[in-house]
Amino acid sequence: MPLTANAAEAIFRRCRIFARMSPDSLALLERRASVRSFERGTRIFDQGGPCPGLYCVGTGAVRVYRVAPSGKEHVLHVAEPGSTFGEVAAIAGSPAPASAEAARDTVCAVVPARDLQAALQENHALCLQLLAGMAGWVKELVGLLEDIVLRDATSRVARHLLEAGEGAGDDFFQLGILKRDLASRLNLTSETLSRTLRRLHDGGLIASGEGQRIRILARSALEEVARGLPPAEFE
Repeated sequence: MPLTANAAEAIFRRCRIFARMSPDSLALLERRASVRSFERGTRIFDQGGPCPGLYCVGTGAVRVYRVAPSGKEHVLHVAEPGSTFGEVAAIAGSPAPASAEAARDTVCAVVPARDLQAALQENHALCLQLLAGMAGWVKELVGLLEDIVLRDATSRVARHLLEAGEGAGDDFFQLGILKRDLASRLNLTSETLSRTLRRLHDGGLIASGEGQRIRILARSALEEVARGLPPAEFE
C-alpha cells in the first residue's frame, strides 16, 4: 500500500503503546512510517533474521511465534488492531526473537528500525513516552505468564473468551485466530482447548456458532470460572 500520512496517522492513533505519546512525538514517528499490506499466510520476518522495524496493526491479525529445535511452534502473541510487534528488536537492532506471519489479510503501519533508532536518539521525550507505553505491554505479558503458571486450562480459556468478547454484549463474536494458534498461546493442546470449549458449551456458559464464532450466555458464571471456580460446579 502506498504511504499516506493520514493512513499511518489513523493506525498510530489507535495503537496502545502510543496512547501516552505527545502529538509532537507521534508526528515524528508518523513522518518515518509507511503503510504495508500482507495477505494471509505472508511471512513478515523470520526468527533469528533481521527485524525490519516496529509494526502497528491497523486491520487484520499477525501471529508471532517461536519454533523450538524439535520443530514445535509456540504462539507468543497475536497482534490485532491497536497492537504492535517487532518493537524490541527494532529498538535494539537485534535479530528477531520470533517469526511473524499474517493470520488474516492485514494492514500495518511500519517504522523502519534505523529510522526508529534515529528518532529515539534525536528526541529524549519520545524515548520516555515509548518506554511508558511498552511498560503496559510488559504488564500484559506478566498477566499471560500468570495465566499459564497459576490458572488451569478452563480458567485460561474462560478469561480469554471474556477478553475477546468484551464489548460484544449478547452477540456472537469471532475468536479472531485459528483454534490451534489460540491453544498454543494459552499453552494448551488443541484437544484440551476443544474439550474445554465443549465443557463450557455443555455447561450453558457459551454457545458456538459457525467457524470461530462464540457467544457468551452466562457472563457472571464465566467470570467465576475465570477466577478459578472448579469446572464441576457448573456442569
